[in-house]
Amino acid sequence: MTVYDKVKEVLVEKFGVEEGDVSPEATFEDLDLDSLDLVEFALAAEEELGVGISDEEAEQLESVQDTVKLLEQKGAQA
Repeated sequence: MTVYDKVKEVLVEKFGVEEGDVSPEATFEDLDLDSLDLVEFALAAEEELGVGISDEEAEQLESVQDTVKLLEQKGAQA
């Protein structure tokens, strides 16, 4: 399982996003996630992948790909 797969799984299972709506290019706005959701998502990503995302970093994320890239840079392993 890749980091992308884990991110997708978190979005689908914890935020009720339709699996077909999640793609690397999808923005969080496209997925109807607001800033509070992004903070919760950052916590969920830390729990699932063992890598923390600060609130400041979460605020900078715009797409699924941005998130995957950041998590990979921080050494996330799926």
